[in-house]
Amino acid sequence: MIDTSILLTRGATYKKLAPDEILFKEGARCDFYYQIVRGQIRWVNFNKEGDEYLQTLVEKGESIGELPLFDAGVYAATAIANKSSIILRLPKEAFHKLLVDEPRIHFSFSNLLTQRLRFKFFLLKEIANNNPEQIISSLLTYLHEKKDHVCAVCNQVRLTRKQIAEMAGLRVETVIRVMRILNEKGVIQIRNRKAYFGSSAGCNSKGCPAM
Repeated sequence: MIDTSILLTRGATYKKLAPDEILFKEGARCDFYYQIVRGQIRWVNFNKEGDEYLQTLVEKGESIGELPLFDAGVYAATAIANKSSIILRLPKEAFHKLLVDEPRIHFSFSNLLTQRLRFKFFLLKEIANNNPEQIISSLLTYLHEKKDHVCAVCNQVRLTRKQIAEMAGLRVETVIRVMRILNEKGVIQIRNRKAYFGSSAGCNSKGCPAM
């Protein structure tokens, strides 16, 4: 999102995270801007039973937890490392100074937050229909069109069934059943337990992990 050299020049430091290590918790105060250098972070909420509700997965080069940087509120969700990860963290005050000095970067964040807000409106609208097949079909199609969590090379869906279930507010069993139906209808293709759009036989990209 922001060039690494710019962040380091402004005083950013590296932080390592082990798998399942928490970066920040929902309700905590925000003191840093975070950007992923390596690895993957999941942004989740928890229900009363302690089950996760996946908001989004954050990949290399992307930022996470930006909202409190703009409204001085607390974190709206918890960030947890999915795998060994390295992040850059820039103190909040330095981040604000960067936005003042670099209007182009400020505009890019406005664009990012708008895209995420549009996705939430889209997802809430689909969930309100209470039709699992339509919810999952619309979600996967949306991600495919945006090339978000879908490999740009082979069109493999880069979300597990569990992650799709958490994102859509459905049971994993429901997602498995619906994806079989979508496979039969030709919306997606399932091969070796991986879901694809189109007819690609596979992908050699390191950024395209198996489901």
